[in-house]
Amino acid sequence: MNLPTHDFLSAPLWLLTTLHILTLTLHFVAMNFVLGGVAIMIWGKWTDRWENPVVQTFVKAFPSVMAATVTLGVAPLLFAQLVYGQVIYSAAVTSAWFFLAIVPVVILGYYSFYGAALFDLSGERKSRLLVVALTCLVYVSLVYVTVFAMAESPEKMAAAYANSPGGWVIYPVVGEWFFRWAHMFLGALTVGGYFVGLLGRENEEAFKIGKTFYLWGLIGASLAGLAYVGMLGDHLKPFMQSSGIWVLTVAVVLSLGSAHLFFKKKFVPSGALIFLSLLGMVITRHILRLVKLREVFDPASIRVDAQWSLAGLFILCFVIMLGLLFWMVKLFRTTGGAAHPRPTGEAVGAPPPR
Repeated sequence: MNLPTHDFLSAPLWLLTTLHILTLTLHFVAMNFVLGGVAIMIWGKWTDRWENPVVQTFVKAFPSVMAATVTLGVAPLLFAQLVYGQVIYSAAVTSAWFFLAIVPVVILGYYSFYGAALFDLSGERKSRLLVVALTCLVYVSLVYVTVFAMAESPEKMAAAYANSPGGWVIYPVVGEWFFRWAHMFLGALTVGGYFVGLLGRENEEAFKIGKTFYLWGLIGASLAGLAYVGMLGDHLKPFMQSSGIWVLTVAVVLSLGSAHLFFKKKFVPSGALIFLSLLGMVITRHILRLVKLREVFDPASIRVDAQWSLAGLFILCFVIMLGLLFWMVKLFRTTGGAAHPRPTGEAVGAPPPR
């Protein structure tokens, strides 16, 4: 009897790579709204925080966008496991307990968001719940960054596993993941600042706070990204010789263009550019992973046994999901995140009609 094998790709590598990059970019958009948004709600200098309609809108939106973040994160994780399972699965096992703890930590973050959004609590209690939610999100981001950084250094991963095979390893080479995490977190503040400015475009205080986080988040993310590239060591030269450096350059230019348009309150083109910039960052990240793994692992060498019915079903579900997301965003814009619809075209934070 011939037993089924698993060491093959069920669709061409180019298709899996395209879907992985696209779904991961969408995941980052939702994740940045939640992570950057909750940080700005906590750290922003709001005059009357819990009475501000923009803060209220964000707090009400967090549970739904958190759900979207998790949903959008499943597909890219599966694609990464499918193509790079040989290294990513091993890294996840090496940090097994921290990786498994993501599930209860995310649930705790969920309930913290729900508690802040659904119950009539004092401002102090809402602040505590949002701090708990932010702590949960930071934990999840740190675990993912350290696991994926470790997966890109198989030799160091093997040494870490040999020293502690019990699954209690946090990747000890801090220089390979700290600036990468800082770049991600500060980038989330940038995107979060964009959404605060967008939803508070008629609220001067909200727009000012969003602009501040957008500006300093962008500067900080740029410096952290530069430091991360500088820490690549032996991988720096091949990366500079790859197409990744050109994609990264375009992404940086797009982010600067987005900032220029954002400060002029041209939100639609600014949002388009920041999305394309984020897409460029994800592509750069993909190319850098190939550079770092090229001596030990080549995904192009994996046998392809295309199962088009499954690929077609996924693409159909993906298109339906995008349609539902578009409808939900449109509904959110109409209602302003409130239980009762706002008049069409009225911005969150705008003064009530007379």
